Amino acid sequence: MDVLVLIGRILFAVLFLGAALNHLTHTKQMAGYAGSRGVPATVATPLTLATGLLLLTGALSVLLGIWADLGALLLAVFLLPTAFVMHAFWTEEGDARMEEMLHFMKDLALSGAALMLLAFFSYTGDELGLTLTGPLFGIS
Repeated sequence: MDVLVLIGRILFAVLFLGAALNHLTHTKQMAGYAGSRGVPATVATPLTLATGLLLLTGALSVLLGIWADLGALLLAVFLLPTAFVMHAFWTEEGDARMEEMLHFMKDLALSGAALMLLAFFSYTGDELGLTLTGPLFGIS
């Protein structure tokens, strides 16, 4: 089971590592997109950098198994507001509506997966192998 969980952690984290890289290396473009979605221009760049660091921290935590439960929580904290703020499909029409709905549903599904990982890592505790630390939280 440990190897399957490790493979799952790797596959899950790859998406967020890529997103973090985008936030941190294409900050101006990402902040511009955030501005187009209603994020005030004065905070779009700092928020893009902050969310990039949040994504990087959460993804590395899950990937390496360093307080992986906390990492999963950080990713869920990113995904839920992002779904509603950045992918408000109900404000769009035509193809844009369909595209934003797809991203909205993807973010909701990934936030659900992140919350399940939080519960899994917290519940499993130190019994799960192939991690560098045990969980930060204890759910029983």
